[in-house]
Amino acid sequence: MKTGLLLIDLQNDYFPGGKMELVGIMQAGDRARRVLDQFRKNNFPVYHVQHISIQPGATFFLPRTQGAKIHAAAEPLAGEKVFQKHFPNSFRETQLLETLRKQDVHDLMVAGAMSHMCVDATVRAACDLGFACSVIEDACATKDLEFRGTLVPAAHVHRAFMAALQAAYAKVMTAEEFLS
Repeated sequence: MKTGLLLIDLQNDYFPGGKMELVGIMQAGDRARRVLDQFRKNNFPVYHVQHISIQPGATFFLPRTQGAKIHAAAEPLAGEKVFQKHFPNSFRETQLLETLRKQDVHDLMVAGAMSHMCVDATVRAACDLGFACSVIEDACATKDLEFRGTLVPAAHVHRAFMAALQAAYAKVMTAEEFLS
């Protein structure tokens, strides 16, 4: 049984200068890079997910733009698989599931963005598909949300989603905990 690293949507539009900068994305990118370096050092499989927006009215991750490219913190190396997706769930209409099964990956370490959207959707789907999941929570980032006139700070959004994932879907840990 193998463990694979799944890096979700660590793309330029979420980083400074992008069209939707996330709170804490630089720190999350740095931590994701440290985890990525460890996987590469041990020759463990690494999978990148890249969101390409095709919905009418989309404002970021637009096809063939600099913002849609994977950020330097998580830039894929030759031989590392990149899955392009159009939905929050990284398994939907991609070859991710088939690839993981073919490569005998049963455990997934997950990092990326956004905590409340694509990370959440992918981890829940992975668990439902039988994968054992771990989330490197400080290698994930999100944004402030608004609900019915109330601002929900990114830190609260992130913690709420990590708490929900930890309750039934994944082991949640920090990069330091993983690396030690």
